[in-house]
Amino acid sequence: MMFLYSVLQDIHQEFDMMHIERKQLEMELATKDLKIPLRRKYNSRLREVRRGIRVFEKLTSTVSSVQLALQMVLSESSGISEVLLILGSSPLRPRYVYELSFLHGKISQSSSSDYNKCKEAEVLSKKTIRMLISKGVGSSYYPGPTKLFIMVRAPFSFNQPLHFLPKREFKYNKKIVPFRLQFKCRKQDRKLYKWHPQSETGSPRSLEDNITTDLIWYQCRHVVKGLISKVASSE
Repeated sequence: MMFLYSVLQDIHQEFDMMHIERKQLEMELATKDLKIPLRRKYNSRLREVRRGIRVFEKLTSTVSSVQLALQMVLSESSGISEVLLILGSSPLRPRYVYELSFLHGKISQSSSSDYNKCKEAEVLSKKTIRMLISKGVGSSYYPGPTKLFIMVRAPFSFNQPLHFLPKREFKYNKKIVPFRLQFKCRKQDRKLYKWHPQSETGSPRSLEDNITTDLIWYQCRHVVKGLISKVASSE
């Protein structure tokens, strides 16, 4: 939750800068004695900025929808055992998979309506963000389209059709070794988790470990599409 919240903060900062630039360009274009070459230059840039604003508006809306969907799952649903963050062009052919496992107890329901402000969730999320950043999340650039897909493993009774659709036969490429974060409850009825990161080089484990056979995969309907970067990879 805090991870998506920090993403939204970064988006809003750049979004605000684009709005400021748009206003500055409009003020320059309103000048009557502006030379024709500069007017053409400013008009061209203004079109780019307006196009960028529309893209950011769509991205912000999608990230907010994902944030709402995850908040609903974590705070209102029980029995969630795994959450997958998948980066790539397709969930079946990912570039990277980040697996968040919840062991020794179910995710408990939060009494607070604003779950992402809960102290335990904040501490847990900050640790998760630090570990993901230390592994280089977001530091690479890819020539093709990159999207963020969210998958959760939940019981058959899980019913959130506005945000999640069942994907019973979901399996991603076996060549991809996920980066795993395990969260272990200190007590069965408490919502505070111990944090146990596992590196990609660890021995592979089956996705059937620590979960029951009545769980299936659900895919979040909201897919975050990455923005095209002009920075080339150094590799």
